[in-house]
Amino acid sequence: MEGPGRIVVVSADIGAGHDAAAAELARRLRGRGLLVDRLDFLEVLPAPARWAVRDAYRSVLRRLPWGYDVLFRLTGRSRVSASVLRSLLRPVRRRMRRAIPPDTRVVVTTYPFANQLLGPLRRQGRLAVPVISYVTDFVVHPTWLAPGVDVYCAVRHAEVHPPGAAEDVEVTVVRPLVPAAFAASAAADRRTARQRFGLPLDERLALIVAGAWGAGDIAATVAEVRATGQVRPVVVCGRNEELYRRLRGGEHVFGWVDDMPTLMRAVDVVVENAGGLTCQEALACAVPVVTYRPIAGHGRANASILARSGLTRWVPGPDQLGPVLAALVGEADGAPPDRAGDPGARPGPAAAGSPARPDLAGPTADPAGVVAEAAGRAGSAGVEERARRTVLDSVGDAVAVVAALLQATGGPR
Repeated sequence: MEGPGRIVVVSADIGAGHDAAAAELARRLRGRGLLVDRLDFLEVLPAPARWAVRDAYRSVLRRLPWGYDVLFRLTGRSRVSASVLRSLLRPVRRRMRRAIPPDTRVVVTTYPFANQLLGPLRRQGRLAVPVISYVTDFVVHPTWLAPGVDVYCAVRHAEVHPPGAAEDVEVTVVRPLVPAAFAASAAADRRTARQRFGLPLDERLALIVAGAWGAGDIAATVAEVRATGQVRPVVVCGRNEELYRRLRGGEHVFGWVDDMPTLMRAVDVVVENAGGLTCQEALACAVPVVTYRPIAGHGRANASILARSGLTRWVPGPDQLGPVLAALVGEADGAPPDRAGDPGARPGPAAAGSPARPDLAGPTADPAGVVAEAAGRAGSAGVEERARRTVLDSVGDAVAVVAALLQATGGPR
């Protein structure tokens, strides 16, 4: 084909991590001369389903975290849950096909549920171009896995769950989709960065983050970090206005921060609870990272992988928090780490001591390069035949939904 080619990047307005990865990928692809369309997966769904996917999920994560943890564990044991999800999404496939322009060469997803729509379309021949998925977590949960997805791009140390599912999954190890401003921040002037945010110039600072939603018990984390006496907390509440109102009486509390690279180079250590985008940004900055009070589900799963890989320290309780923070800020200052006073980090390599500047990228591929190479080999999606769907096809969709609901509830009673 002639011309630069079009790439469709499908994300979801859930938290900030999926959209942020999509935005960085789009920026890199445009830099390579490709046309890029952004598509929000939620906009393809009917309004009630949109509420269930985003708002209900957020409510469960905040108010019933134990329930979300149980659900995450149960659905992580096999790929049956993903099969049920695909059946429930089947009536939306036509809307998704219509959202893909006919000159598209590759579709890229950064949100797992989108795989369950696009994978079947690709497998059935209704989408003629490759589907590539960029996994935003360190744990590749079964909800990411869908027949028809050509390639999964995952960062180093990511693990496919359950382990046996990796046999028929093509995974390409890539560098994280983190803007270059984070990687460049290590050489920046810390004093200027602190002045930019009105932070004390001569104290050790811990940046406490909890994603765009401010999920988790952040108030307890702030109090326990402050009680160690090792660092002064700097808190980012994201878009959680209720959390911001509760904490803003403290000295250094921010809502949504646009300039996170500068804020990260202003601090000595980052304390996080999800292992997602912010954790990857901190690692790119070469700022030591502590995982503390990880949120349910994917937060705990990511924490386990990060700690085993030696990328972060997972501190199990407040008694261990002070020694770990003391060791890490000592490393940041150039002092030898006191491992005898660092009993809290767990498990495996993290307890033995992670490198002061862990490398998450290494000799791996740029996700934009993987996508651009696939686009160079691909044809176009083609002009959709608007009348292709028949009455029988629609009936089949309805039957599939009913069957999925029965399967999810244990069958007819």
